[in-house]
Amino acid sequence: LNDNEMSISKNVGGLSKYLSRLRTTKSYIKADKHVKIWTEKIPLIGKPIVRLIQRLKSTVKYAMMPGVFFEDIGFKYIGPIDGHNIRKMISTFQSVSEIQAPVIIHVATQKGRGYPFAEKCPDDYHSVAPFCISTGEKNGSSKNMKYSDIFADEVVRQAEKNPLIVTISAAMAKGTGLDRFEKKFPNRFFDVGIAEQHAVTFAAGLAAGGLIPVVAIYSTFLQRAYDQLLHDVALQNLHVIFAIDRAGLAEGDGETHHGIYDVSFLMHIPNITILAAADYNDLEHMLRYAITQAKGPVAIRYP
Repeated sequence: LNDNEMSISKNVGGLSKYLSRLRTTKSYIKADKHVKIWTEKIPLIGKPIVRLIQRLKSTVKYAMMPGVFFEDIGFKYIGPIDGHNIRKMISTFQSVSEIQAPVIIHVATQKGRGYPFAEKCPDDYHSVAPFCISTGEKNGSSKNMKYSDIFADEVVRQAEKNPLIVTISAAMAKGTGLDRFEKKFPNRFFDVGIAEQHAVTFAAGLAAGGLIPVVAIYSTFLQRAYDQLLHDVALQNLHVIFAIDRAGLAEGDGETHHGIYDVSFLMHIPNITILAAADYNDLEHMLRYAITQAKGPVAIRYP
């Protein structure tokens, strides 16, 4: 599990490091197994003692150690360990090979490690076109407005007029332009992480409660939430607005991000209105219509 510094807390002191190191040694793994076997053989009290030891271990883990969630569902949890320490990584992988069970190795890394510009602004270097190493500037990068910028500015303008408008992102606030909305209305912006299915169902719940949710999502990622779009939004005829970014051939993001399927899977969904912006002015008017006049779900496509 590569856990970079985009969402990681520091290790819990020296005791955590010591226990993590102890639990990855071959001697501990073998001893843990043999102690259980030997203790269970004690007449009458063997199995109760084993259960007591296991409860004590669980208590200590809950108090001192991360990763209890993984342990509770049957995984052996190791970590967190420094993912930039190659010797430690090799030692850990060698040690856990003795464990006869599924293993989670929690590896702490820093996104953009070794390149100052990426360390400072990891979001900007998550996926990059060719750029100048010495300055960090992208080669031939355009300063022109993009559809995402037009959408972001318009949804902010509408939200200034209507307090019922909220926005939802699935870990793509910057890519969709919703980072601007977040700065302006932090309490009306929701980032659900990489969970598109939840984003759509969450939007349905907000709409059912009287709000006007705007879900900004890349076309290729909306595919993941097809069932939720159909069952939770469309069949209920809820007023949810989908701002479908990167529709069509997506510039710069590669073939995995081309939004070439959304029309085909949206066309047969009931109650939904599908709009495709021909230019910036179109996008602004479509968003205003979707917010102020439409009654059911609306999908707005733009490059």
